Amino acid sequence: MWFDAQFWPFLVAITLLSITPGVDTLLVIRNTARGGLRDGVLTSLAICAGLFVHATVSALGISLILLQSAWAFGVLKLAGAAYLIWLGIASLGAARRGQGLPVGAVDGERRRVSAWRPLREGLLSNVLNPKTVVFYMAFLPQFIAPGDPALAKSLWLAGVHFVIANVWQIAVVLLVGRAGRWLASPALSRWLNGLTGGVLVAFGAKLALTRAPA
Repeated sequence: MWFDAQFWPFLVAITLLSITPGVDTLLVIRNTARGGLRDGVLTSLAICAGLFVHATVSALGISLILLQSAWAFGVLKLAGAAYLIWLGIASLGAARRGQGLPVGAVDGERRRVSAWRPLREGLLSNVLNPKTVVFYMAFLPQFIAPGDPALAKSLWLAGVHFVIANVWQIAVVLLVGRAGRWLASPALSRWLNGLTGGVLVAFGAKLALTRAPA
């Protein structure tokens, strides 16, 4: 159940999504620039802790869907595929436009703040992000078979996401002090957006063509 055939596509997809520049990356960069290594790491941990909230909500929805019918599960699978394709197209569009991280996010003066502040900012940024809510509801069901315990499997997948996202974001924290402007360059964001967009579109198309469980 934990390392089944569906786990490896999930690992690839969630890794690519984790390294895509977005709100979480911007917040980590900003808080690191503001308060140094401590604030950056706390922000990353808090952001990723919110994933377990989304996984729990998603699992409750999955349980209801699986109790209804395989048809409903198939509808959700198609919705997830459409969402992944939409995300991929958005990433490809950003790559085409050459969008990058704003340099101003790393130019601020560092100042000490309470440890509670980066924790609060990171957690609320993730938990209150409607895109993350929709993403987890649409994404996780693709990797949970009807016979799997929905909550346990969702929390397991969220735990994998937690580790990968923290590795990436803490790497960003360590790089901000030395290469903040490089991280903010349009070239890097364009490359990451283009790679992620292409893979997401292909992955979404594959999901759309996969038959729902009988």
